[in-house]
Amino acid sequence: MGGKGDGGVAWGLSYRPTRLCRVPEVYDPLTDPAPAHDLRAVLRIRAFRRLWIAFGLSSLGDWIGLLALTAMAKAFAGDDYQAANFAIGGVLFLRVLPALVMGPVAGWVADRLDRRWTMIVGDLIRAAFFVSIPIVGTLTWVLVATVLIEIVSLIWGPAKDASVPNLVPRHRLEAANQLSLITTYGSALPAAVIFTAITLVTRGFGDFFSINLAVYVNAATFLISGLAIVSVAEIGRAGSHDHEEHPTIWRTMVEGWSYVTGTPVVRGLVVGISGAFAAGAVVIGLGRTYVEDLDAGDPGYGVLFGAVFGGLALGMGFAPRLFSGLSRRRLFAAGLVGSGIGLAGLALIQQIEIATMIAIALGFCAGASWVSGYTLLGLEVPDNVRGRTFAFVQSAVRTVLAVTLAVAPFVAGAIGRRTVSVGDKSITYNGAAMTMLIAAVLATVIGLVAWRQMDDRPGVPFWRDVRRSFGKTTGVYPTTGLFIALEGGEGAGKSTQSALLVKWLKDQGQQVLLTREPGATDLGKTLRQIVLDPATGDISHRAEALLYAADKAEHVDSVIKPALKAGAVVITDRYVDSALAYQGSGRDLDLTDVERVNRWATEDLRPNLTILLDLPPKSGLGRFEERDRIEGQSADFHERVRAAFLDLAATEPQHYLVLDATLDREQLAAQIQARLLPMLPKVGL
Repeated sequence: MGGKGDGGVAWGLSYRPTRLCRVPEVYDPLTDPAPAHDLRAVLRIRAFRRLWIAFGLSSLGDWIGLLALTAMAKAFAGDDYQAANFAIGGVLFLRVLPALVMGPVAGWVADRLDRRWTMIVGDLIRAAFFVSIPIVGTLTWVLVATVLIEIVSLIWGPAKDASVPNLVPRHRLEAANQLSLITTYGSALPAAVIFTAITLVTRGFGDFFSINLAVYVNAATFLISGLAIVSVAEIGRAGSHDHEEHPTIWRTMVEGWSYVTGTPVVRGLVVGISGAFAAGAVVIGLGRTYVEDLDAGDPGYGVLFGAVFGGLALGMGFAPRLFSGLSRRRLFAAGLVGSGIGLAGLALIQQIEIATMIAIALGFCAGASWVSGYTLLGLEVPDNVRGRTFAFVQSAVRTVLAVTLAVAPFVAGAIGRRTVSVGDKSITYNGAAMTMLIAAVLATVIGLVAWRQMDDRPGVPFWRDVRRSFGKTTGVYPTTGLFIALEGGEGAGKSTQSALLVKWLKDQGQQVLLTREPGATDLGKTLRQIVLDPATGDISHRAEALLYAADKAEHVDSVIKPALKAGAVVITDRYVDSALAYQGSGRDLDLTDVERVNRWATEDLRPNLTILLDLPPKSGLGRFEERDRIEGQSADFHERVRAAFLDLAATEPQHYLVLDATLDREQLAAQIQARLLPMLPKVGL
């Protein structure tokens, strides 16, 4: 920590570990080598692993079914370009339509039945419907069966989602949900491979033979999924809901719409998320006729389909970590713009090999926007309206999907194939490519508007943030207890807010540790005397940085980690950010070197939340009659320190709360309490 921890507070442990509730299977960096986001650690949980296998098979079946049914609809329509687009659009539209009508009812049903048997029977019913499609062999039954299968899936999905929190520890839930998302969209890639392989191997037997075989393989995945769920005995009936209020779909829509339209950031997120889904839906809706125009046939359709959803899964799984230097708002907007550019590339490229690579990039960008947008909604929306807002978002997304999947093929069919002659040369274009180009322009515009409205780092070049992403570690965030750091310049009021926060936390029944840097340990007290006493005089800036890092190493090992392991809320007055601001920017040392030393000293342990009290240096320094060695630095030094704090907060806004320290202390305390309340550990017996 550069700077110093303010005085005026009694330092030391103020918690009693014996009163803490027991936390089963929690991550601690001292005892568990797997961090909370480790996907392999989630899969080591036997019950979840078996459910995940079943879920993966069901997802695989869904995607094979989508490919097979759209191909079957195209085969029934014959060679007529418009009829083929209309048939495919009908299948895609009917896959989404039940969710608009049956979504709330399906969730209500899933909550009142035994979840395990709901999933088992649901898988068997879906397998039976798919087997019946080739047997009946008509386009009408394809459309009817599509609706019935989707209704069953609407009940199966909530039953699965509601079961996951009961199968994994609380700190593994985020990783479990991430794995579910990756599986949902990533299974499209093996589905595309299977579909492509079937169509290639059986090409000589006719189109319907290949498609029917793909449908039977699809039915087999659902049958195996149901059998796998039989072994997951940990899944049971939902708890009692007799006293819960179940709002109507109309009330949910109205309340969600009111909040979304009245909140600019949330409004931008909803529009952007819908745009990301629409971009992917355009490719899927037009993919079959698009590859037909490229003479790629069913194998090309499977490859393009897998490329889009494989890219989507990659974007969801890796974009936030790969581009960690970008704030979520910037990543969200950049992904939208990238989706638009990718769509334009597909519209203009007439080679299936290049189109496949572009489709992967398009899916990656859309996935990055999807996951960052949903995370931002969780952070930006208050808890008391979060459920209604997410219900509205789900309805809006499904509406956009339904409209896009239905309209895009019809627009492409209406345009048809056109040939324009210019002198001796002629240019041929088709409706699928033209529709993609129109959608590309709209997606790019939406992304640029989102960038202007949501950019949280104006004036900072985008490519600088991208470069910062590479080589940057994501850190370790505690999953037991709660780690809070208070940062800011001299005289910002950290000690005052620390005292108020300790009192409030104790009133909430929390166990609290209030500490500081430097000086919380015996070694720290000696180091504090060296770095802050004016009598020390000038010392090497690198030596000063190393002294602060030494204090941190002892502080983390002997004070912070034991308290977090015991489940306490740990509040530290200054932490690594102070070293980066004071020694990195203030002393003008290489920021990368300072960060590397301090991250190593703390084993990259990071606060769950950093509260930055922002105050102009002139105002803060005016509160001191006598100044220590750090307070006595030049005004330019303290201005650089302030700018560095703000820059750090802007880089990862999800882990920061930046407050105007000129406000009175009660206002500041209220804002801190509001942000922390949803994050507090549960108090048990």
